[in-house]
Amino acid sequence: MIWSLIVGALIGVIAGALTSRNSSMGWIVTTVAGLVGSFVGQALLGTWGPSLAGMALIPSIIGAVIVILIASFIIRALNNKK
Repeated sequence: MIWSLIVGALIGVIAGALTSRNSSMGWIVTTVAGLVGSFVGQALLGTWGPSLAGMALIPSIIGAVIVILIASFIIRALNNKK
């Protein structure tokens, strides 16, 4: 369980760095984005490539990038309505 959280946080940090949106997220949101992104990426792309803690790294990072982009788009849209 702890290992999954650590790997999820690492995936979230990598995805945040790739999207240049890492500075606006806290470590909890980064970890959640990594874990949710891992689920999304593996559901869409499968479980190929290297894996840690039961998470295929490449599909997980791609999934986390997708989750972060969608979340930032929604947050930006909500902030513009105010």
